[in-house]
Amino acid sequence: MLLNPFSGAKRSFDSLSEQEILALAISAEEDDSRIYLAYADKLRPDYPQSAKVFEDMAEVEHAHRNMLIDMHSRLFGERIPLIRREHVRGFYERKPDWLRDTLSLEQIRDEAGRMEESAHRFYHEAAQRSGHAEVRKLLGDLAVAEQGHGEIAAMLSEKHLTDEARDDEDQTKKRQFILTYVQPGLAGLMDGSVSTLAPIFAAAFATGDTWSTFLIGLSASVGAGISMGFTEAAHDDGKLSGRGSPAKRGLASGIMTTIGGLGHALPYLIPHFWTATIIAIIVVFVELWAIAFIQNRFMETPFWRATMQVVLGGSLVLAAGVIIGQG
Repeated sequence: MLLNPFSGAKRSFDSLSEQEILALAISAEEDDSRIYLAYADKLRPDYPQSAKVFEDMAEVEHAHRNMLIDMHSRLFGERIPLIRREHVRGFYERKPDWLRDTLSLEQIRDEAGRMEESAHRFYHEAAQRSGHAEVRKLLGDLAVAEQGHGEIAAMLSEKHLTDEARDDEDQTKKRQFILTYVQPGLAGLMDGSVSTLAPIFAAAFATGDTWSTFLIGLSASVGAGISMGFTEAAHDDGKLSGRGSPAKRGLASGIMTTIGGLGHALPYLIPHFWTATIIAIIVVFVELWAIAFIQNRFMETPFWRATMQVVLGGSLVLAAGVIIGQG
């Protein structure tokens, strides 16, 4: 384990001089501007209008930086001390780029709000302890500006996010959710619910042993989940198809496949054969109708077609399992 030799050498906020506070504010504004530009770059392919909002917010932070540099130059000269957030004990931190890459549009907006709130608190506290009139005024003005960034963001949103642009971005967000989670999850649920029907019910009617049937159902469900998860993750990295992270799709598919199989395997934990079997059959039909509903709700498949594909097909597989088990 590597230890930072300077981890215990952080300064307290109260020990900073006015020059160091200005230097800290300059570096903080530079970081926030870069973060907003990174958000803009991330959002631009799918949410171009929201990207423009963050580009404009980066310009606002850049303007604050220039005001702080001008003040520092007048009072302390051109050489700005190197002091950053991580050098000050208890100072608010920002997430590194690799932790922000996974944020959704709503999470990015929430994170931006938290950034502005923490910046407001910093400028407010810094202004309170400043003894120089010009510095105190500037820090106070910036505290008010950071507090009002919610209004600025709303104004910029009105400028860039027209009703049509919002509708387009909402559709993009919905489409991405369907491609990354719903589609692979639905495929997994269908596979887990339907493909395990025959082996589970064949085992049930062949052995009449509920515990053995449960073990067979558990192994079939987990095995199918692992297989579907790896297959979904491996066959498409999402870069060209735009279907999103292969890990997220693999997890959605694998988990839903396992759930689909376990739904009608778990009733066989009940020792009484016919009680377990009747409950399992009821669960099967609930699963099949749920799949038909999801297809209709998210994939816009006509309900009658989804019913024919899933409920009728699943019923045939169920019947095949029973027949094979009794044979």
